[in-house]
Amino acid sequence: MNRKRVAILISGRGSNMAALIEAARGSDYPAEIVLVIADCADAGGLARARAADIATRVVEHRSFAQDREAFEGALQQALAEQRVEIVCLAGFMRVLTPAFVARWSGRLLNIHPALLPSFKGLDTHARALAAGVKIHGASVHLVVPEVDSGPIVAQAAVPVHEEDTADTLAARVLAAEHRIYPLALALVASGRVRIVAGRCLIEGSSSRDQMLVVPD
Repeated sequence: MNRKRVAILISGRGSNMAALIEAARGSDYPAEIVLVIADCADAGGLARARAADIATRVVEHRSFAQDREAFEGALQQALAEQRVEIVCLAGFMRVLTPAFVARWSGRLLNIHPALLPSFKGLDTHARALAAGVKIHGASVHLVVPEVDSGPIVAQAAVPVHEEDTADTLAARVLAAEHRIYPLALALVASGRVRIVAGRCLIEGSSSRDQMLVVPD
């Protein structure tokens, strides 16, 4: 199997990173994690990646505070050195420029803790509770220049309980994220995702390929 070479970009503990690393241990998984890049040296996910014998790099965003293009140039150099083919954002807290996004068009994934297009941006769980929604969830999408707006590869639906707080809801959504991100990466790495009219179409798909429903 020709496994796609994948880099994961993180800013924190890297729990979704860990889920992707674990999935890629499978011999039949169509991607391998070859690099983890953090934008700060104290990101907790770096130690987890090293423990899994994965190459790590730190591209310190503070060193490029006034020059986003230079920051992304350093990212790109690290990706090129490892011959990366797909990039996964996993709690990466930097907004990428349109030029970087265009370079990785169709090969740059992000996970968002809401059922897009609802609740783009931050504080999604508190906003979902304030809105009174009964179903919340997570989305994996291809990145476009507009934040949280790219074609959706897969989603997970999570029920909202009457007694939920933002923290309890976040914990259940995070568990769903850990299941859906490896699924979405596998779809992209296996070449099954096509973009048609701004939407992701999955070759040979069923509803299970793109939608995970978490039991109440």
